[in-house]
Amino acid sequence: MKTFKCCLKYSLQKKVFVLFLTLWLFSLLKLLNVGKIFFPERDIYLVEYSLSTSAFVRNRYTHVKNDAGYDINCSAIHEQEPLEIGKSLEIRRKEIIDLDDDDVTAMTSDCKIYQTLRSYHQKLVSREEKRFPIAYSLVVHKDAIMVERLIHTIYNQHNIYCIHYDRKSPDTFKVAMNNLAKCFSNIFIASKLETVQYAHISRLQADLNCLSDLLRSSVQWKYVINLCGQDFPLKSNSQLVSELKKLNGTNMLETVRPPHSKVERFTYHHELKQVPYEYMSLPVRTNISKEPPPHNIEMFVGSAYFVLSRAFVSYVLNSSVAQDFFIWSKDTYSPDEHFWATLTRVPGVPGEIPRSAQDVSDLQSKTRLVKWNYHEGLFYPSCTGSHLRSVCIYGAAELRWLIKDGHWFANKFDSKVDPVLIKCLTEKLEEQQREWMTLSSGKKNHG
Repeated sequence: MKTFKCCLKYSLQKKVFVLFLTLWLFSLLKLLNVGKIFFPERDIYLVEYSLSTSAFVRNRYTHVKNDAGYDINCSAIHEQEPLEIGKSLEIRRKEIIDLDDDDVTAMTSDCKIYQTLRSYHQKLVSREEKRFPIAYSLVVHKDAIMVERLIHTIYNQHNIYCIHYDRKSPDTFKVAMNNLAKCFSNIFIASKLETVQYAHISRLQADLNCLSDLLRSSVQWKYVINLCGQDFPLKSNSQLVSELKKLNGTNMLETVRPPHSKVERFTYHHELKQVPYEYMSLPVRTNISKEPPPHNIEMFVGSAYFVLSRAFVSYVLNSSVAQDFFIWSKDTYSPDEHFWATLTRVPGVPGEIPRSAQDVSDLQSKTRLVKWNYHEGLFYPSCTGSHLRSVCIYGAAELRWLIKDGHWFANKFDSKVDPVLIKCLTEKLEEQQREWMTLSSGKKNHG
């Protein structure tokens, strides 16, 4: 027993000695500034520094200059010239600082100055576009500057935009969104806001709230497109109008027969529960089986994202079939991924895709391009940016492929992963709009 106590005593003394030695060495290394030798601080790259009116950014980063060495030639990025792609990779090695929510609030505090700063008055629009207004439902929750860039890119005075922000979003984000909306007569915040939970009916409800508001607006839009804050367009507004006209009233969205792995999402009752990881609350499957869907509805699955005709939206908001199906879907997992895909297959609905028709995959539907890491090299080239939950966050080297692929929008984009891609994609879209206007003008003169 004495021997055991003696060993315990010496063991404790050793632990205390090692602890003090570690602390002493750490203090010494800090004093000698060894950290900066072995782990030097990265240089800083400010995204769109000229837009920032925030004293925090200006005062804290006065020494930072985005010098001429980073004057990116977007045409060269598009042609995948190694030197220019190399510049984008060099930028990505830096610590990328983007404008924060307070910056967007400051930037939009004076609407006239903001609109001039962002050259809204210089946006080109054709008579054809004016006669074909588009509605947008934007369900967002973070990164006000990414939402601002998205709206700036897709904005046209004759279109209409509904912003739904999550009630859980930071107050700084909400203020930024409210400020942005008040600067335009055709941008508004949804009249009813949801606390959105991942894979929950609240995500679908957020879109329905916007759709209801959009349908009541005075703008007689032809189609509605829903987006999130990390989406970005791959077509100019004029190109979108041309593509939408070809649909001739039909809807465009992913709608496939459910694979076995997704069937239990809607055949079992789910309950929203707290979970010990990223999403906090999540619908969790129980052992209680659900009744079949009402009205003998045949189930299809797809994406939460869509391009829908005005007539179809009116049907969804006013039809007892759609309302009953919504109520039935409340206790399912990720109902936004079956609600639209199923209803567009109901016989007789406006813009119907017949049940007998073949599956429409995410690659066949041009609505929204998402690059999954397990399909890279098979259906599309490898991601040059980074990945988040198996989804590619695109890099600048993918610019040409994104534009050529044929989809209308893509996800995901993040200025902190690759600011060059967003800058160059914006430039290419503006270039496409100018070219389309010139072409359209030439056709009229020729006629």
